[in-house]
Amino acid sequence: MDSGTLNTAAENRPHQSTYALMRRLVREHMRPYVGRFALAVLFMAFMSASTGFQAWLMQPMVNEVFVARNADVLWLVAGAVVGAFLIKGIATYVQAVIMAGVGLGIIADLQNRLYAHLARMDLAFFHASQTGGLISRFTNDINQMRTAVSNAITSVGKDALTLIGLVFVMFYQNWELALISFFAFPVAIYPIARLGRRIRKVTANTQEETGLFMTLLEQTFQGIRVVKAYGMEDYERSRIGRIVETIRGLQLRAERIRALSSPIMETLGGLAIAVVIVYGGQQVIAEDKDPGSFFSFVAALIMAYEPMKRLANVNMSIQQGLAGAQRLFDLLDIEPAIRERPDARPLTLAHGGVRLEEVRFSYGPRSPALNGVSIEVPAGKTVALVGPSGAGKSTILNLIPRFYDVDDGRVAIDGVDVRDVTFASLRAVMALVSQEVMLFDDTVRANIAYGRAGASEEDIVEAARHAAAHDFILALPEGYDTMVGEQGVKLSGGQRQRLAIARAMLKNAPILLLDEATSALDTESERQVQAALSHLMRGRTTLVIAHRLSTVIDADLIYVIDDGRIVEAGSHAELLEREGMYARLYALQFADQDGEDAAVAASV
Repeated sequence: MDSGTLNTAAENRPHQSTYALMRRLVREHMRPYVGRFALAVLFMAFMSASTGFQAWLMQPMVNEVFVARNADVLWLVAGAVVGAFLIKGIATYVQAVIMAGVGLGIIADLQNRLYAHLARMDLAFFHASQTGGLISRFTNDINQMRTAVSNAITSVGKDALTLIGLVFVMFYQNWELALISFFAFPVAIYPIARLGRRIRKVTANTQEETGLFMTLLEQTFQGIRVVKAYGMEDYERSRIGRIVETIRGLQLRAERIRALSSPIMETLGGLAIAVVIVYGGQQVIAEDKDPGSFFSFVAALIMAYEPMKRLANVNMSIQQGLAGAQRLFDLLDIEPAIRERPDARPLTLAHGGVRLEEVRFSYGPRSPALNGVSIEVPAGKTVALVGPSGAGKSTILNLIPRFYDVDDGRVAIDGVDVRDVTFASLRAVMALVSQEVMLFDDTVRANIAYGRAGASEEDIVEAARHAAAHDFILALPEGYDTMVGEQGVKLSGGQRQRLAIARAMLKNAPILLLDEATSALDTESERQVQAALSHLMRGRTTLVIAHRLSTVIDADLIYVIDDGRIVEAGSHAELLEREGMYARLYALQFADQDGEDAAVAASV
């Protein structure tokens, strides 16, 4: 399955059976825990044996103590009861701890596997997927699976073995009554199974809505400034309210379905016990059976009733967990569109020259973003891409580190096609600085050192100095240990940009990709950042996307992009002499700048 939206994947997926999902879960994630699971089953067997023994004790207690009035047997029975309950208590504790560890281990493995899988996915997948939906897979879906894996499997093992032990006692005491009492269970299987299928569907719908809920929360919290600026609090509150009400309705429906199993089992269980009392009581009255055997049978039957009810209810829990499992496996089955070739080799950089050769690329079936683009970025030189918005400049930049793959043509570094080398070696020789600076909610130091593990304090400070960031960092409350907030919210735009440049400085990559790194800054911030960039670009192969043409006047070569094609190429002076698109863009920008300067002068 190629990458695409999660909703599309959910619509197209086949509905897998309970057996198929459980089999896959066991095959892919339970094998490492087989030894511990077997040990837990052993202690479950001790539990079931002690429970069956408690039911059997009713026979000597009634016959020898209450009928024969044998005082010696009284103490033996009392001691046996204490021993049986002690064994059951210890076995219950041990198996519960073991199974909790198994269940939590499987969930941790799934979370690690899911994150590792998503880290391999291409940018197109993330652009098409809702962040809240992805996070929901890690939280809600996997928590639902925890119920199925840990609690449900424990209940199945414990209750099934307990039921087997009690059934053995029932057949031992009276096989005719045992056969008669079992009429209720085949009758209950069909409605319980149908309820399980219904609750699985409801749970899957609930998980989808929960993912949407998390997406809406994320969007409103990140965009709270816009929400308040436009007075949209009531609108967002109503949107959240509608989805909360939808989730509440689905959860209530699931509870109603789950609760239906109780009256079914209560009614059928009551009928079975009534039949046993009438039939068995007549045998005791006719003296065909002794009272002890009958009471032992009835005790085993009544004690078997609770594990049977739990087994009926556990089907609901398993189906809820498997709804999460199917959504999780659907995501794990999506393969990234951009993959590393099996025979990919590490990139050995000789000079660092970059070349695009007759590259064609489109985002889906619409008109192509690039149409036969050829660009040469000589090693150690600075090449700029200019042109109107949507011309294809950022697309070119994204093709070089293989965030996307070309439809036709090729991208080469030192003559080697980027599709023939490993991702790690390709991206290790590149540093990216864009206008959309991504800072993590961590310290200034950690954000600068991101991408270079083990960087020394001296290296971090030196990178900050070269990026013109050291002085403002020292002015922060805790210097390099200051937390920058989510997405660097505690810093100004210029400060965030200089930290991004410091990060690129510290990486010290020979190829530099700059995507309008100063377009969103004020004049003073732009001056400081441009100075830092000039230092960073020195001696590196640099490809620059520029909105402000004043920042690329000194570039060795400028390509003008329009509608996915190269329309002009040359130095700044050469392009001005041609009086083409570049000259018009340049004249327009400086006319606007002159107008702004005149307006400022008039206001003074």
